[in-house]
Amino acid sequence: VQLQASGGGLVQPGGSLRLSCAASGSIFMIDDMGWYRQAPGKQRELVAIITRGGSTNYADSVKGRFTISRDNARNTVYLQMNSLNPEDTAVYYCNTVTITVNNYRRTYWGQGTLVTVSS
Repeated sequence: VQLQASGGGLVQPGGSLRLSCAASGSIFMIDDMGWYRQAPGKQRELVAIITRGGSTNYADSVKGRFTISRDNARNTVYLQMNSLNPEDTAVYYCNTVTITVNNYRRTYWGQGTLVTVSS
C-alpha cells in the first residue's frame, strides 16, 4: 500500500491550505485515516483522525480550525486547514490503517508534505 500526500506549501498567517492523501495498492479495506505532524525539534503528534464511519478526533491545538474528511470510494483523506499560524509549521504525514482479507491490521505512512506558515 502506498500513500501519496499533496497540498503542502507556504502560506501567510491566517491563510488556508488543503492537504490530500490517496492510498493505492493492494487494499481490502481501510479503517482509520489520519494526519500527524512533526515540527523541527519536536516529536510527531496527532493532528486529526477519522474512522471509516466518519467519526473524528482532533488535537486541541487545531480544533475549530482544521477539518478532516475522507472519500472512501477514492481511498483518500483530506485535511482542510484554516486560520493557520506559525505554530502549524511542520511536516504533515498521512496515516492509514488497513484491514487485510485475513483481518490483520496494517499501518502505513505517507512521505510527508511540508507546511510553512510565515509572512
